[in-house]
Amino acid sequence: MPPERTLAVVKAAAGEAGVELREIPVPSAAPGFARLRVVATGVCGTDVHIARDEYGYESPVVMGHEILGAVDQVGDDADAGLLGRRVATETYFSTCGSCDWCRDGRVNLCPSRRSIGSFENGGFASHVVVPVGSLHPLPPGLGDIDGVLSEPLACVAQCLCDPAVVSPGDRVLVTGPGAMGQLAAQVAAASGGRVTLAGLPADASRLEVAASLGLAVTTEVPPAEAFDVVIECSGSAPGAAAALRAARRGGRYVQVGIFGREVSIPFDLVLYKELTVTSGFASTPASWRRAMALIEQGRVSLGPLVTARVPVSRWSEAFDNVRSGAGIKTVILPD
Repeated sequence: MPPERTLAVVKAAAGEAGVELREIPVPSAAPGFARLRVVATGVCGTDVHIARDEYGYESPVVMGHEILGAVDQVGDDADAGLLGRRVATETYFSTCGSCDWCRDGRVNLCPSRRSIGSFENGGFASHVVVPVGSLHPLPPGLGDIDGVLSEPLACVAQCLCDPAVVSPGDRVLVTGPGAMGQLAAQVAAASGGRVTLAGLPADASRLEVAASLGLAVTTEVPPAEAFDVVIECSGSAPGAAAALRAARRGGRYVQVGIFGREVSIPFDLVLYKELTVTSGFASTPASWRRAMALIEQGRVSLGPLVTARVPVSRWSEAFDNVRSGAGIKTVILPD
């Protein structure tokens, strides 16, 4: 039996000082839902944006949405076959189901969407409850916490795969060697692109990981108009500006990183070069299918991207890693 209470990282009030460690009751699964025993939850840049009130949330709420867990309770006997399965989960707790976007299958754009980690309790705790329909059983053979990167991979697939933005032979630049940049570079390479991952000199250790996975890396300013596709993953104005300048005329610019605030970039380059600008917000069932296929086929390498594991009682260290750019992916483990 699980304990009756759990330590959790809670966004309780405005500002970064409003994030705190609390003891909360362990939840139970209602019909249509499953309770996961959390194995690990990745710390995302979005979590820092929530802490800084730069991304929507409703407090108090347990943070964390990049969840790897094992099903330990279901609310309906019909779902008993899930018990014990190791799973990743979509971030949606509920959508309205009736708006134009839901009816089009674009649930990520539902104005009434409530997501775990921001509007419903998430994974920085020992247990979390999510809809059964959000679960994705993981293939055998993964490392112990590789599956924690399933959700960010699904977000990258939403940006790059439907429709495909990289064609075989495309010269591809990815700016920003954090987790999203590393995943985007791997997905672009799996699509046949000739990929270069760009970072700053301070990103040397991150770029070493990418190089060990067979990707070309650079800390130099990318040459102007040298790339068919540029994928901006840094979430910084300089990164976006460098990507816009590096795109060839008639090329494609893809925004993956979140800025979290208004920024100034040379957007006239979109006009002068007739660039196609696309993006993707969160994930959809289709992008999860893409992500699971990439994992099952071994076309992405996830384990090397997890560079730190921190117990929930030391959650602030994990957030500091994201703020400072230390490592690639830090995960929080239940105490």
